[in-house]
Amino acid sequence: MKSPDDMGSEADPVAEVNAWLEASWDPAITVKQWWERLGVSGWSAPGLPVECGGRGLSREDSVRVQRAIADYGALGAPGGLGLLLAAPTIAVHGSPAQREKYLPDILTGRRAWCQLFSEPNAGSDLAGLQTRAERDGDEWVVTGQKVWTSGGQIADLAMLLARTDPDVPKHQGISYFAFDMRQPGVEVRPLREMTGRSMFNEVFISEARVGADAVIGGLGNGWKVANTTLQFERAGLGAGGGTAAGGAAMPGTIAGDLDKPVAGFLGSSGRRSAQRAGVFSVRPDMLIDLARRYDALGDPVIRQGLAQLYTLGELARFTNLRQKALHTSGQEIPGLGNMAKLAMSAMLRLARDLGLGILGPYGALHAYGRDQRADLDRATGRPETSYVTELALFAQGPSIYGGTDEIQHNILGERVLGLPREPSDDRQVPFRDLPRNG
Repeated sequence: MKSPDDMGSEADPVAEVNAWLEASWDPAITVKQWWERLGVSGWSAPGLPVECGGRGLSREDSVRVQRAIADYGALGAPGGLGLLLAAPTIAVHGSPAQREKYLPDILTGRRAWCQLFSEPNAGSDLAGLQTRAERDGDEWVVTGQKVWTSGGQIADLAMLLARTDPDVPKHQGISYFAFDMRQPGVEVRPLREMTGRSMFNEVFISEARVGADAVIGGLGNGWKVANTTLQFERAGLGAGGGTAAGGAAMPGTIAGDLDKPVAGFLGSSGRRSAQRAGVFSVRPDMLIDLARRYDALGDPVIRQGLAQLYTLGELARFTNLRQKALHTSGQEIPGLGNMAKLAMSAMLRLARDLGLGILGPYGALHAYGRDQRADLDRATGRPETSYVTELALFAQGPSIYGGTDEIQHNILGERVLGLPREPSDDRQVPFRDLPRNG
């Protein structure tokens, strides 16, 4: 098999990964051992540059690789924000020493990451954050509060935005840190959502410490680095971003999955478990099958909605192919990540309405925990009910986090269409002189 260093430009990545899986996949080893193989080979994050542990593939080819791993029946790459956000951001802005320090543990799942961006008093104005970091020798002392922190309860490290200089305009005084979540002064409180799960958390930081060598992208350059992270977030969570190869195992030292046999996350046939589909995995074929089993395909509204959902998915796929073609000549589609996120938000809302329309009265039933889901499945004989209702309850979220739909429209208007910015003087006034939330 070719190494990432001597891959030819004409190599088919799906054929490459399938050949590698034939030689490397072993359901008898542990999750840690499997992810080590996947990470070292470059297949954990094939979209990263080769020098950062990836294979330098396009977004479209990376999605194809994820699907190939899932179709083969192997456990996918480590999930979570480490692979989705931290790794590509560090690949862009990190120093060689930071890449060497952080990337291998992300690609092999040894450390899990979360994102400490949003704050309760900043709303949609991320640059209005008030968490402060004050220099103390070779360290920074951090105090503040964050909220909507996905996976914070199992994270080893965090992408932290903190204000290091309040005497300059708010966008200029922010720095981006690789922050240790498992230290004194950090308290994580899970937030129970209306789905019944606790994916999000609030995080209280009281005089916690982070080394000066953990500043990613340079002191005071956090806004630029954060925008890179947000672009990866919007692209990764957007339509066509692909999560097909994600597995049920969780990365990091806290979740406790690394030393478990990888077979425990597979079905009895040795294939990957038929897990509850992720909330971002809007698959028209699943809803078409559901409509068929519920005799709803004859409903013209349901049928039209399914056709629309399929069309949106195909548009996302062809957009990725167009981006791939442009990428070969050094071009790109302006605002693609923002448009992809808007498209996924729309697809989730459409899938919500279709799912509830297909279920009919059963859509009023929802289970808020594992035991309740089992009880609901037994009572109704319809195990798909919990998935559809959870998707319906969750569908409101993607249009809010990662930048609201309104923010995406503003970005597209200003940066892509060249429309004038909203009037404001917050880019000239020192942060400490601004009214709060100003």
